[in-house]
Amino acid sequence: MAKLLIRGGTPLKGTVEISGAKNSALPIIVAACLAEGESILENIPHDIDVYTISMILRDLGAEIWLDRENRLHVVPDGLEGYQASYDLVRRMRASFYVTGLLLARLGKAEVPLPGGCALGSRPVDYHLKGFQALGARINIEHGFVKAETDQLVGSKIYINRSSVGTTINLMLAASRAKGTTILENAAKEPEVVDLAIYLNSMGARIRGAGTDVIRIDGVDSLRGTEYGIISDRIEAGTFIMACGITGGELVLANVVPEHLRSTILKCEEAGLEIEEGISTIQVRSKGRPLAVDLETAPYPGFPTDLQQPFAAMMSIADGTSIIRETIFDRFRYVDELRRMGADIRVDRDTAIIRGVAELTGAQVEVTDLRAGAALVLAALIAKGKTEISGVELVDRGYERLDAKLRQLGADIERIPDRQEDAFEECLTSSLLEIR
Repeated sequence: MAKLLIRGGTPLKGTVEISGAKNSALPIIVAACLAEGESILENIPHDIDVYTISMILRDLGAEIWLDRENRLHVVPDGLEGYQASYDLVRRMRASFYVTGLLLARLGKAEVPLPGGCALGSRPVDYHLKGFQALGARINIEHGFVKAETDQLVGSKIYINRSSVGTTINLMLAASRAKGTTILENAAKEPEVVDLAIYLNSMGARIRGAGTDVIRIDGVDSLRGTEYGIISDRIEAGTFIMACGITGGELVLANVVPEHLRSTILKCEEAGLEIEEGISTIQVRSKGRPLAVDLETAPYPGFPTDLQQPFAAMMSIADGTSIIRETIFDRFRYVDELRRMGADIRVDRDTAIIRGVAELTGAQVEVTDLRAGAALVLAALIAKGKTEISGVELVDRGYERLDAKLRQLGADIERIPDRQEDAFEECLTSSLLEIR
């Protein structure tokens, strides 16, 4: 596994450019394959998940490449395959978005049950029930979802637990269904809104994105267009907390402060000084953070994807904090933080964190993407050297995280893994054929 060696104790200082939102880029790249003609996408992050979804779509027949200005071109005219690659789909959960795409475009899909981070049981039942409501026939055989339809037809669908993935997949499918689809209890996340804006720019008719009821009037065809995706609020939040844990001073560029409202409020409660600009956030941390209680919730609540980095910051806070995770099983990383001296007790969905004066370097292993970010943050303040294994999971959602931290003053070294690097090179080499 790839590793990071981090020697802690250096406050982060400087300006960091926040990349495009991975969780927005993935569905938008898929949505581009619903169109006729070329789409050109800007502000696309260079992370493994983006490369993976691009290769899945290329394997199905789409043309996808980067130009000299770092814009992603998607030409779906040759997309005729309906069997998605097992080896690629198993690597991330968002690859299941191709199911909605293939049903809408070809009326047929064979997609492996998706992989991704180990966050407890996350079945795709909600997705499948939604597709069935739209008129698809579904079978699961040998680990594959096999779906067919003569014509997707609009329907009223209630989405359990306000699932982001289900909302996105049904938006993709319903955008070219016959008639009107109404999604009730829809997810409100900025990434859902970004997808709706992009689809509408291609000619879709979607109203209500950002509320819990989304209305989609299906259209016969969509056209390719140019679009710039939003910045990554999760990466931005991670850097805010990195500043908080190291006692530094950062300027975050290319951000949408409104997307970080709950995160900013909790970090201010922890003692960070935060000043918002139009597309910047300035963060100052003058000492040990204060203990803060929080509970994760769907947007606009505190994001589950920032629970682990926030817990890392709370591990050295002054006092005791209580964190309740309401969305996923996301406390598997706690044992790794304990190796570094954190005082954390977990009781079912709640972590009780008694802040310690000092963390110490240790050998730890990444359990999932955001847990990896938490370990990196803890290592930035730990006394001595920390060796973090499995950082290829972190690469799935952060563009050059180690390089960005190094530019801000962190003492961080990457030790590559030959097998994983070979896979990444295979993914990127053809995609990065600049045209």
